[in-house]
Amino acid sequence: MLWFYVGRPTLVIFMSSLHVLPLVDISKLSSPYLEDRLTVAAALDRAAKEVGFLYLTGEQFNPDLFTALHETAKRYFAQDLQSKMKHYIGLSENHSGYVPIGEERFAENHIDLKEAYDVNYDHQGLDGRRPLIGPTQWPNDPEFKMHVSNYYQHIKAIGQQIFQGFALALDLDEHYFDTHILKAPSQLRLIHYPFHANAQDQDGIGAHTDYECFTLLLPTASGLQVLNKQGQWIDIPLLENTLVMNVGDMMEILSNGRYLATKHRVKKISEERYSFPFFFSCDYDYVIQPITQNESPKYSALQCGEHLFNQTAQTFQYLKEKVKRGEIQLKNARPLYSFGLDENQEST
Repeated sequence: MLWFYVGRPTLVIFMSSLHVLPLVDISKLSSPYLEDRLTVAAALDRAAKEVGFLYLTGEQFNPDLFTALHETAKRYFAQDLQSKMKHYIGLSENHSGYVPIGEERFAENHIDLKEAYDVNYDHQGLDGRRPLIGPTQWPNDPEFKMHVSNYYQHIKAIGQQIFQGFALALDLDEHYFDTHILKAPSQLRLIHYPFHANAQDQDGIGAHTDYECFTLLLPTASGLQVLNKQGQWIDIPLLENTLVMNVGDMMEILSNGRYLATKHRVKKISEERYSFPFFFSCDYDYVIQPITQNESPKYSALQCGEHLFNQTAQTFQYLKEKVKRGEIQLKNARPLYSFGLDENQEST
């Protein structure tokens, strides 16, 4: 079952196992009144600072697009492996396409129990191509491309409003990010966790932070766990009619540590599960550095696209092989797990 917003929004706090997760209604980010937008920005700021993981509702969401995306993913992943591998991600120009089980690894001795189809910014021009910027590899299925593209553009527009909310929260011009996210290599993933009867002790996805600024996630089943600021893993249950949002590496840097990237994982995959995260980044050449005022920077600068590619190349097998063969070189690569809290490390 999909969860999406279908009624009049309210601002509530959801309690689970004595842990508080905020639910923020972002409907008023579309308001013509600055006061309304500032109210939402304050709620985003509080949730990102205190928890780093939150639920979102909003009048902007179109549930029909969510339903079409889910049905499209089910049809796609029901194909045999040979058919899906025709569009293997290692064949693409912009790191897009089918990701088989075992391709993506956050630890060498660990295989995540998932498959995926990754869709990046579909850049058709010859100018401005980068390792993550180029033409998206699509299956030979016009309906797949239509439904996935529609959802991509829909959720991208919502994310642009959230960027404006974060700009207000950080005391910047509301449109500060607008010119820095024009051709961002933001990625939509269609992830499928097949049913494994004996998978209770295996990860669907190993612990990690997201590399980008923030993520908007639509899951269809439970299993998500988050490392809270007390260094404890907690379950994140589905909350009806919501998206899930978390802070990533880049927003930790941009906010100068005000918001910490949130480590998370998917555990106990004992039922079929689909998940649709959209990872919001800035433009490839944009320099990520603290943008808060009247504070000494706690982080060194990094280039957005370079960081994304470096982290990606440390987790995908086809890119690891290219690095080993000397076909690509990673410059200024930071180790995985460079951001957020570790287990048993409490935030102060």
